[in-house]
Amino acid sequence: MDNEQQEKQPKQGGNGPRPPFGGPDRRWLYFLLPLLLFLPFMTTMFTGTAQRGTEISYTRFLSEIDRGNVREVSISGYRIDATLDQPVDDSPMMADGSTVYTYVPSFGDAEVMEKLREQDVTVYTRPAQEPVSFFALLMNFLPLLILVWIGFALFRNMRSQGKNIFSVGQNKAKLYEKTEKEKTTFKDVAGLHGAKEEIMEVVDFLAHPNRFQKIGAKTPKGLLLVGPPGTGKTLIARAIAGEAGVPFYSMSGSDFMEMFVGVGASRVRNLFQDAKKRAPAIIFIDELDSVGRHRGAGLGGGHDEREQTLNQLLSELDGFEPNDSTIVVAATNRPDILDPALLRPGRFDRRITIDLPSVRDRKEILEVHARAKPLDDDVNLETIAKGTPGFSGADLQNLLNEAALLAGRQKRETITENDIEQARDKVLLGLERKNLTINGNERKIIAYHEAGHALTAAILPNTDPLFKVTIIPRENSLGVTQQLPAEERYLYSKEYLQDRIVVMLGGRVAEEIVFKSVTSGAENDFREATRLARKMVSDWGMSDKFGTFSSGGQRRNVFLGEELSQQREYSEETARQIDEEIQGLLRKSYKAAKELITEHRKTLNSIAEALLEKEQLGVEELKALVNGATGS
Repeated sequence: MDNEQQEKQPKQGGNGPRPPFGGPDRRWLYFLLPLLLFLPFMTTMFTGTAQRGTEISYTRFLSEIDRGNVREVSISGYRIDATLDQPVDDSPMMADGSTVYTYVPSFGDAEVMEKLREQDVTVYTRPAQEPVSFFALLMNFLPLLILVWIGFALFRNMRSQGKNIFSVGQNKAKLYEKTEKEKTTFKDVAGLHGAKEEIMEVVDFLAHPNRFQKIGAKTPKGLLLVGPPGTGKTLIARAIAGEAGVPFYSMSGSDFMEMFVGVGASRVRNLFQDAKKRAPAIIFIDELDSVGRHRGAGLGGGHDEREQTLNQLLSELDGFEPNDSTIVVAATNRPDILDPALLRPGRFDRRITIDLPSVRDRKEILEVHARAKPLDDDVNLETIAKGTPGFSGADLQNLLNEAALLAGRQKRETITENDIEQARDKVLLGLERKNLTINGNERKIIAYHEAGHALTAAILPNTDPLFKVTIIPRENSLGVTQQLPAEERYLYSKEYLQDRIVVMLGGRVAEEIVFKSVTSGAENDFREATRLARKMVSDWGMSDKFGTFSSGGQRRNVFLGEELSQQREYSEETARQIDEEIQGLLRKSYKAAKELITEHRKTLNSIAEALLEKEQLGVEELKALVNGATGS
């Protein structure tokens, strides 16, 4: 899916900076290469070192003078060029007036001038010229050429950067034209049925505006997609780009921000101006919270650039000028920190919550991601969906990808259910710590600790069913007892929460009963049990002493600095009583776990011994051990 989207690159709204030294433009090579090729000929032309004629020996030259065959000579340094009346050796290739040359010995010859005067030879003298080689000339001119080229390239780059300074406020959004549709459509978006219906209405309005305008309906100006990370907000936006027959602008909230104050506001203006020119159009702003945060708030006060950008965005969404032809779709996972002016009707009219998928949605998501993966016949996607509560769409995609990597690592052509199970443990618990060496005594303590969790979870009536118990050390734990809910839960009863605390404390109770001592292995169990007990007492009204009292522990926004000014809404005496109530609930649960494990000590031993032998027990093995030991 992603590879298809990358086949067609979207257009950029603004011009990016040119690369240094001219980028890929290399036209200067067309001038430099001919210059280098013709440099030897230019050297010959300017130095005058090319001479015509035939070289003869100095002895032969003297004999030609004695014969009177030399008409005139030209002397330049040690070289003598002579014009002869008759060619040397009477060669037919040399006509009358042929030239020859030779060199005077380095020690000189005073008699040669006397002979020339005696024979009445015309003598020309010229200054000596040293021959200049091509390489010597190249070495002299090459540094100059390099300096000229560097200066030209730097000047060109500075001129380009000067242009970019004035274009820094241009629109940086990616534009998807009608002819360059995204490959993702709503068929590729599994689950999210309510969100797709809401968004399809907007897409339908853009395709058939007259049908809605006849009855006086106006399309929402803004749609705000809210949900945890990985739930499909950006995927929905890509599907809109694939379904809508109008220009689609995509931009992240951080793309508006710049170090210069006013640049973000300029980019917002240019973005909406470009969209209005191509109206009707859709603008998608991802991570809206990076630019739409509450104004005038935060630990360090306001932020001028962000607030000016937000002010411009508010004006473009619903300002003095009408903006009926441009629809803005934004996504965020932090709606609590957005500015209230951004959320009012007329700007973002609809707030679509995209929550974690349910069991049915998870199955549909797995089916979409399993299209291009060869699954074995034993793979049941419905079972996998039930075994992955709390997984987002991105988590499910990663789960199948990890399973495919495991299958490929073992050189198999299909993905088995065991591959998916191992991938799920890897995602939830981390990698196996194969290099970790645990001695026999510690391994036995871990086995009894997990057996305590498993025994209490199997016997108590209001707990989630057991799924797996393992003492294989992983990245985040030395052992794990996994429970999976039989169905989706949205409300939790007091009995369920009390039994859950008992299960959390079962591991420490088992250590104390069997080894008459305790270890540090129950740290996370205590933390979660205390957090759950505090929620029951302070927020959920599940305390007999406090009844419907709420401590007012509303979650504050750390980004807005509200936690620093938070005031407790109850007295010190009430806080002391809340702590006592929490401790009483934990002591009661600990006592219940101790009584339960003491009563079923044989079952505890059976589970621990099986764990020491196999290291991991599945649901059927656990059922057999518990039912056989309890006689049920």
